[in-house]
Amino acid sequence: MSKRALIGLAAGVSLLFGAGLGLAQDTELNQTGETAASAPPPPNVIAPSPSLSTAAPPPESAPTAPEPAEDQAPPAPSNMTTSEAPAVPLTRPGYSVAVLQALDKVTAETLRFEVKVNEPVRYKDLVITLHACQTTAADEPVKDAAAHIEVLYQPDYLPPGAPAHQVFRGWMFAESPGLHPLTNAVYDVWMIACRTPLPAPPAVGGASL
Repeated sequence: MSKRALIGLAAGVSLLFGAGLGLAQDTELNQTGETAASAPPPPNVIAPSPSLSTAAPPPESAPTAPEPAEDQAPPAPSNMTTSEAPAVPLTRPGYSVAVLQALDKVTAETLRFEVKVNEPVRYKDLVITLHACQTTAADEPVKDAAAHIEVLYQPDYLPPGAPAHQVFRGWMFAESPGLHPLTNAVYDVWMIACRTPLPAPPAVGGASL
Protein backbone atom coordinates (compact mmCIF):
# COMPACT_ATOMS: atom_id res chain seq x y z
CA MET A 1 0.00 0.00 0.00
CA SER A 2 1.28 3.31 -0.90
CA LYS A 3 1.82 6.22 1.43
CA ARG A 4 -0.91 8.21 -0.23
CA ALA A 5 -3.41 5.39 0.29
CA LEU A 6 -2.51 5.18 3.94
CA ILE A 7 -3.08 8.88 4.43
CA GLY A 8 -6.47 8.66 2.70
CA LEU A 9 -7.46 5.73 4.85
CA ALA A 10 -6.48 7.56 8.04
CA ALA A 11 -8.45 10.56 6.99
CA GLY A 12 -11.54 8.46 6.30
CA VAL A 13 -11.27 6.76 9.67
CA SER A 14 -11.00 10.11 11.44
CA LEU A 15 -13.96 11.49 9.57
CA LEU A 16 -15.98 8.41 10.36
CA PHE A 17 -14.99 8.59 14.04
CA GLY A 18 -15.89 12.25 14.20
CA ALA A 19 -19.24 11.65 12.59
CA GLY A 20 -19.99 8.88 15.04
CA LEU A 21 -19.01 11.08 17.98
CA GLY A 22 -21.24 13.87 16.77
CA LEU A 23 -24.13 11.50 16.25
CA ALA A 24 -23.70 10.18 19.76
CA GLN A 25 -23.67 13.71 21.20
CA ASP A 26 -26.80 14.65 19.24
CA THR A 27 -28.53 11.52 20.47
CA GLU A 28 -27.60 12.33 24.08
CA LEU A 29 -28.83 15.91 23.66
CA ASN A 30 -32.10 14.71 22.10
CA GLN A 31 -32.66 12.28 24.97
CA THR A 32 -32.02 14.89 27.61
CA GLY A 33 -34.23 17.39 25.83
CA GLU A 34 -37.09 14.93 25.52
CA THR A 35 -36.67 14.03 29.14
CA ALA A 36 -36.72 17.68 30.18
CA ALA A 37 -39.69 18.34 27.94
CA SER A 38 -41.64 15.32 29.10
CA ALA A 39 -41.05 15.97 32.79
CA PRO A 40 -41.47 19.69 33.62
CA PRO A 41 -39.93 20.87 36.82
CA PRO A 42 -42.20 20.55 39.87
CA PRO A 43 -44.00 23.75 40.88
CA ASN A 44 -42.82 25.69 43.87
CA VAL A 45 -44.73 24.56 46.96
CA ILE A 46 -45.48 27.41 49.34
CA ALA A 47 -45.89 26.44 52.96
CA PRO A 48 -49.30 27.54 54.40
CA SER A 49 -49.19 30.57 56.62
CA PRO A 50 -49.99 29.96 60.28
CA SER A 51 -52.62 32.71 60.19
CA LEU A 52 -54.39 31.00 57.25
CA SER A 53 -54.09 27.40 58.37
CA THR A 54 -55.86 27.90 61.72
CA ALA A 55 -59.43 29.20 61.65
CA ALA A 56 -60.11 32.28 63.75
CA PRO A 57 -62.40 31.65 66.75
CA PRO A 58 -65.96 33.05 66.40
CA PRO A 59 -66.59 36.42 68.08
CA GLU A 60 -68.09 36.24 71.52
CA SER A 61 -71.79 37.15 71.43
CA ALA A 62 -73.53 39.04 74.19
CA PRO A 63 -75.58 36.84 76.54
CA THR A 64 -79.27 36.88 75.69
CA ALA A 65 -82.05 36.59 78.23
CA PRO A 66 -84.18 33.46 77.96
CA GLU A 67 -87.46 33.97 76.19
CA PRO A 68 -90.54 33.56 78.42
CA ALA A 69 -92.69 30.53 77.89
CA GLU A 70 -95.89 30.96 75.92
CA ASP A 71 -98.08 29.90 78.82
CA GLN A 72 -96.36 32.24 81.26
CA ALA A 73 -98.25 35.49 81.87
CA PRO A 74 -96.24 38.74 81.60
CA PRO A 75 -95.44 40.45 84.90
CA ALA A 76 -97.96 43.03 86.08
CA PRO A 77 -96.90 46.70 86.07
CA SER A 78 -95.48 47.94 89.33
CA ASN A 79 -98.10 50.68 89.65
CA MET A 80 -101.02 48.21 89.60
CA THR A 81 -102.12 45.97 92.42
CA THR A 82 -104.41 43.01 92.06
CA SER A 83 -105.85 43.55 95.53
CA GLU A 84 -107.55 46.85 94.66
CA ALA A 85 -111.33 46.56 94.96
CA PRO A 86 -113.75 48.59 92.82
CA ALA A 87 -114.98 51.81 94.36
CA VAL A 88 -118.25 51.49 96.25
CA PRO A 89 -120.77 54.24 95.43
CA LEU A 90 -121.66 56.52 98.30
CA THR A 91 -125.04 56.27 100.01
CA ARG A 92 -127.62 58.93 99.23
CA PRO A 93 -128.46 61.10 102.24
CA GLY A 94 -131.96 60.61 103.62
CA TYR A 95 -134.37 63.25 105.00
CA SER A 96 -137.50 63.11 107.11
CA VAL A 97 -139.38 66.06 105.55
CA ALA A 98 -140.31 66.91 101.96
CA VAL A 99 -141.47 70.32 100.73
CA LEU A 100 -144.31 70.06 98.19
CA GLN A 101 -146.36 72.55 96.22
CA ALA A 102 -149.96 72.03 95.07
CA LEU A 103 -152.22 73.84 92.61
CA ASP A 104 -156.01 73.97 92.64
CA LYS A 105 -156.96 74.42 88.98
CA VAL A 106 -160.52 75.48 89.79
CA THR A 107 -159.59 78.38 92.07
CA ALA A 108 -156.00 78.90 90.70
CA GLU A 109 -154.78 78.69 94.29
CA THR A 110 -151.26 77.43 95.06
CA LEU A 111 -149.97 76.27 98.41
CA ARG A 112 -146.47 75.18 99.57
CA PHE A 113 -146.42 72.83 102.57
CA GLU A 114 -144.30 70.21 104.32
CA VAL A 115 -144.96 66.49 104.67
CA LYS A 116 -143.18 64.24 107.17
CA VAL A 117 -142.28 60.62 106.48
CA ASN A 118 -145.22 58.22 107.16
CA GLU A 119 -147.48 61.07 108.39
CA PRO A 120 -150.38 61.63 105.93
CA VAL A 121 -151.33 65.24 105.15
CA ARG A 122 -154.63 66.39 103.62
CA TYR A 123 -154.77 69.05 100.95
CA LYS A 124 -158.46 69.64 100.12
CA ASP A 125 -159.60 66.35 98.52
CA LEU A 126 -156.13 64.79 98.46
CA VAL A 127 -154.39 62.74 101.15
CA ILE A 128 -150.61 62.77 100.65
CA THR A 129 -148.20 60.31 102.33
CA LEU A 130 -144.40 60.64 102.14
CA HIS A 131 -142.45 57.35 102.15
CA ALA A 132 -138.89 58.59 101.50
CA CYS A 133 -136.96 61.75 100.64
CA GLN A 134 -133.36 61.65 99.34
CA THR A 135 -130.75 63.83 97.67
CA THR A 136 -128.01 62.70 95.32
CA ALA A 137 -124.70 61.53 96.78
CA ALA A 138 -121.50 63.59 96.66
CA ASP A 139 -119.98 61.41 93.89
CA GLU A 140 -122.96 61.81 91.52
CA PRO A 141 -122.47 64.37 88.74
CA VAL A 142 -126.05 65.76 88.78
CA LYS A 143 -127.46 67.19 92.00
CA ASP A 144 -131.15 66.59 92.67
CA ALA A 145 -133.70 65.74 95.35
CA ALA A 146 -136.35 63.04 95.05
CA ALA A 147 -139.38 62.05 97.14
CA HIS A 148 -141.41 58.87 97.01
CA ILE A 149 -145.03 59.90 97.49
CA GLU A 150 -148.47 58.26 97.53
CA VAL A 151 -151.56 60.37 96.85
CA LEU A 152 -155.14 59.27 97.49
CA TYR A 153 -158.27 61.06 96.23
CA GLN A 154 -160.71 61.16 99.19
CA PRO A 155 -163.22 64.02 99.20
CA ASP A 156 -164.73 65.20 102.48
CA TYR A 157 -168.28 64.48 101.35
CA LEU A 158 -167.64 60.75 101.12
CA PRO A 159 -169.05 58.80 104.07
CA PRO A 160 -166.55 57.60 106.69
CA GLY A 161 -164.91 54.29 105.75
CA ALA A 162 -165.50 54.78 102.04
CA PRO A 163 -162.59 53.43 99.95
CA ALA A 164 -160.17 56.04 98.65
CA HIS A 165 -158.96 56.15 95.08
CA GLN A 166 -155.22 56.17 94.52
CA VAL A 167 -154.25 58.79 91.93
CA PHE A 168 -150.44 58.75 92.25
CA ARG A 169 -147.61 56.60 93.58
CA GLY A 170 -143.96 57.08 92.64
CA TRP A 171 -140.92 59.38 92.70
CA MET A 172 -141.03 63.14 92.18
CA PHE A 173 -137.87 65.13 91.35
CA ALA A 174 -137.14 68.71 92.46
CA GLU A 175 -134.90 69.63 89.51
CA SER A 176 -137.31 68.06 86.98
CA PRO A 177 -140.82 68.95 88.19
CA GLY A 178 -142.36 68.10 84.85
CA LEU A 179 -140.79 64.62 84.69
CA HIS A 180 -143.15 62.78 87.03
CA PRO A 181 -145.63 65.11 88.77
CA LEU A 182 -149.21 64.48 89.87
CA THR A 183 -151.55 65.81 87.19
CA ASN A 184 -155.24 65.52 88.09
CA ALA A 185 -158.33 67.02 86.57
CA VAL A 186 -158.51 69.41 89.54
CA TYR A 187 -155.09 69.32 91.29
CA ASP A 188 -151.40 69.33 90.45
CA VAL A 189 -148.69 68.43 93.00
CA TRP A 190 -144.91 68.57 92.54
CA MET A 191 -141.81 68.48 94.72
CA ILE A 192 -139.64 71.41 95.87
CA ALA A 193 -136.92 70.11 98.25
CA CYS A 194 -135.93 67.80 101.11
CA ARG A 195 -135.42 69.02 104.69
CA THR A 196 -134.35 67.72 108.12
CA PRO A 197 -131.59 65.17 107.44
CA LEU A 198 -131.94 61.78 109.04
CA PRO A 199 -129.13 60.57 111.37
CA ALA A 200 -126.39 58.72 109.51
CA PRO A 201 -126.51 54.94 109.94
CA PRO A 202 -123.68 53.44 112.02
CA ALA A 203 -120.72 52.03 110.11
CA VAL A 204 -120.83 48.29 109.59
CA GLY A 205 -118.38 46.57 111.92
CA GLY A 206 -117.23 49.86 113.45
CA ALA A 207 -117.33 50.82 117.08
CA SER A 208 -120.00 53.37 118.04
CA LEU A 209 -119.36 56.17 120.52
